[in-house]
Amino acid sequence: MSAHSLSDLRTVNSFAALPAAFHTRLAPQPLNNPRLLHANADAARLIGLDASVLSTSEFLNVFSGAQPLPGGDTLAAVYSGHQFGVWAGQLGDGRAHLLGEVDGPEGAWELQLKGSGMTPYSRMGDGRAVLRSSVREYLASEAMHGLGVPTTRALALVVSDDPVMRETVETAAIVTRMSPSFVRFGSFEHWSSRRQPDQLKTLTDYVIDRYYPDCRDPQDDSATILNLLRAVTRRTALLMADWQAVGFCHGVMNTDNMSILGLTLDYGPYGFMDGFSLGHVCNHSDTEGRYSWNRQPSVALWNLYRLGGSLHALVPDVDGLRAVLDEFEPVFTRAFHDRMAAKMGLAAWRPEDEPLLDDLLKLMDANQADFTLAWRRLADVLSGQRNAFEDLFIDRPAAAAWLDRLLARHAQDGRPVLEVAAGMNGVNPLYVLRNHLAEEAIRAAKSGDASEIDTLMKLLRNPYVAQPGHERYAGLPPDWAGGIEVSCSS
Repeated sequence: MSAHSLSDLRTVNSFAALPAAFHTRLAPQPLNNPRLLHANADAARLIGLDASVLSTSEFLNVFSGAQPLPGGDTLAAVYSGHQFGVWAGQLGDGRAHLLGEVDGPEGAWELQLKGSGMTPYSRMGDGRAVLRSSVREYLASEAMHGLGVPTTRALALVVSDDPVMRETVETAAIVTRMSPSFVRFGSFEHWSSRRQPDQLKTLTDYVIDRYYPDCRDPQDDSATILNLLRAVTRRTALLMADWQAVGFCHGVMNTDNMSILGLTLDYGPYGFMDGFSLGHVCNHSDTEGRYSWNRQPSVALWNLYRLGGSLHALVPDVDGLRAVLDEFEPVFTRAFHDRMAAKMGLAAWRPEDEPLLDDLLKLMDANQADFTLAWRRLADVLSGQRNAFEDLFIDRPAAAAWLDRLLARHAQDGRPVLEVAAGMNGVNPLYVLRNHLAEEAIRAAKSGDASEIDTLMKLLRNPYVAQPGHERYAGLPPDWAGGIEVSCSS
């Protein structure tokens, strides 16, 4: 039965029950004259909240930071981490407040305000988020969910006219994020770096008991922790395969932005690629290209090594830790190949398919072919529309020659053409959150118009099915899109 008031929600607040050293209890700093720009009924259902509540003053008050979540325990969490490969020391929720944890129909969800004011972990920050970045995060998490990629979710987007200084003066906003947990790799690094194994053990036990109970070995604590690292390694490897398959670049894969649950966490200067480049860098602040598309899997493994190094304080078995981390590459490779085989319409991946995939990626890279449309239009080729694919390439003869190889490979499988095409369209999205679409939604939102957000949310929830009348959302980006830059301030 749906809750018809926030007071009807069932709160559990497990993270808040950890010792005081793990967080600071403090109230958010509410926005002045807040306005609800958009609320997500799909996310509300996850916590058992009826959609009718989304338009109430109670909802606005709680998710603008003016009132606490009924039954919640508001706090900001501490963690540390490596940023761009460099140890950054203590970090923490510098502009976020965890309102509480709600036990929903299908599990518990933590509700967190982002942009809700300064905390003891703000360092030099102002504790605020701007409308631009908040719209991007609100849309991105729902876009990734629609693609089937593990992710946090977004419940509400609240705006105000409060000024916030970034490169220019912008206006403030708060986005409400939802996740089963916001614990990060950096949460573990925090305690190991401080040489506090008791606190590290407390955190590890909490994560295992709450989220990974199958990892518990009642006879062997070291085996339990190795099981945890193995589970996190596997989830992270699968997440990287998902990112690569949809052309998603996170932009800031710091260890404090890596979820212990293998979720896409902390959407900042992310991007879905338009023209494909193996070394695509979506973050204008990433001048060294550390977090480029083709480096994401290796960076994830590097981050897992930092997690493994933190757990070494509890598990002296270095060889055992290394053996678990060595499982990343085969898990990732197998998952990536499976996803690519499905995208190419193959019944199953064969080792001899490696050149076929490599040559396609090299061809797309050399021609800067549109990533999303190149994959999507492969299904059109099966109905005789080869031009749909070839038109995306400057070197049309090379594209045609590659198509001949793909069709010959399909012939080896011998499956019905319609079945193959339907399978390809089920894994190659038509709609992704391109930067120019997010920018159009931001521009409209600045004038209080949430219609573009609403349209994008509807399309991105089911990105594999064409929606008549929305062709422009599935087209090539306009020329001006090439000038959009996103950075760490995004």
